[in-house]
Amino acid sequence: MSKVHFFKKKRFPNVFILLVIVFISCALLICINFFTIKILSANRAYVNGESHYSKGQKDASRHLITYLFTKDKNQWKLYLEEIKVPQGDGIARETLLKAGDNQVARKALLVGRNHQEDLDDIIWLFVNFRQISFLSKAINEWGQGDKLISQLYVIGEQINTKINHNILTVADQKKFLQEIGTLSDKLTINERNFSNTLGEGTRKIKYLLTIFNVIFILIIVCSVCLYYSIMVKRILVSKKEIEAKNENLIVVNHELDRFVYSASHDLRSPITSLKGLIEITQLEDDIKQIKGYLNLMHQSLAKQDQFISDIIDYSKNKRKEIVIEPVSLQELFNEAISQLMNIENANRIIFKQELLVDQVQSDSLRLKIIISNLLSNAIKYADNDKKEMCVSIKTYMDEGFNKIEVTDNGIGINDEFKDHIFQMYYGTNKNKGSGLGLYIVKEAVENIKGSISVFSESNIGSKFIVAIPNSYGI
Repeated sequence: MSKVHFFKKKRFPNVFILLVIVFISCALLICINFFTIKILSANRAYVNGESHYSKGQKDASRHLITYLFTKDKNQWKLYLEEIKVPQGDGIARETLLKAGDNQVARKALLVGRNHQEDLDDIIWLFVNFRQISFLSKAINEWGQGDKLISQLYVIGEQINTKINHNILTVADQKKFLQEIGTLSDKLTINERNFSNTLGEGTRKIKYLLTIFNVIFILIIVCSVCLYYSIMVKRILVSKKEIEAKNENLIVVNHELDRFVYSASHDLRSPITSLKGLIEITQLEDDIKQIKGYLNLMHQSLAKQDQFISDIIDYSKNKRKEIVIEPVSLQELFNEAISQLMNIENANRIIFKQELLVDQVQSDSLRLKIIISNLLSNAIKYADNDKKEMCVSIKTYMDEGFNKIEVTDNGIGINDEFKDHIFQMYYGTNKNKGSGLGLYIVKEAVENIKGSISVFSESNIGSKFIVAIPNSYGI
């Protein structure tokens, strides 16, 4: 038997969020690796530039010393050519500090023999990360080296002036040689510190990159595993739901076969009776007998009307969606009693109401079907032999459930019938019911997540108790 589910289904973590986490993690991982590779590439360019800086300084010192002792003008020219390498880097550093990226800085870096394709990385790292500790320290060493290069250039100009004026003495040569050696030693220290600082920064970046890669890879792997786990669980749940639905379809098909067979029989039976009664009535002249036949016709039509009404309730209960809303039990009872007063002996029955609960949150259509059928049965199966026929209606709260209790002092239900009264087309008295009423009641009760129980004794009466949830957690 299929049921309408109005409770929220068990929800798993939103897989869309997991996919977003995976996407963001991958994007961040790509960005981090891109910028890290760019930084490492720029570091490599700086290390390469430092090698040209160091070589240019050392070659310039060598040519200057040779010029000092040989006075060979070619050595002077070579010195000027080599000293331009560290000087060009110095101009680039000062320009980048003051003005940032511009053509002057780029031309100066080219003079420093940096490769054309490395210029963007060198300038990008300098402009954006010069405040970072390792790069700031390296730039400071660079600046100290540029001051020593300036001193070396001044010494070179002094040597050239003395040689041009032919006033260079042996004492001057010794003094200049010592000064050049001292500057070279200091520059070597600066150049080594520059390289070591960049190397230390590269190692830190590599370490951080490894950590970030591990973290984001773990996030991605965990998210994918959780996504896979959720999808497997959903597949298993879907499989169980499909199996349950297949079982429901088998039951529904079985019920449908029974319903079609019985409905066609029950719909034709009153019509056949009516046709026979009409034919007999046409041959009858006795008014009293005719009235008896008409009364039988009325009973057949009433039975047909009740059966059609039960079919309509059955259809509504099957197809209408559950709508949870405020419902007044008092109004439903009053409406049902008013509509059922046309049933035989209904006006003789005393209805007693004790409603401790009136407003409930439930489905009004199902409650109407439940109440109408329970009261209809109480009237139909009343005991005409009893002096006082009564139906007691109670509502109250018990153990978290709203309970509806309908009690009568009718003919009751025999013990052998109690286990079957909620089955389709099962009736203890086929002349009074369609066999659908209590079946529809049970389905309606289950649709609103309630339960129904019956207590009955033959010739004493029956009591039906319907329990419906006080809250549906919607």
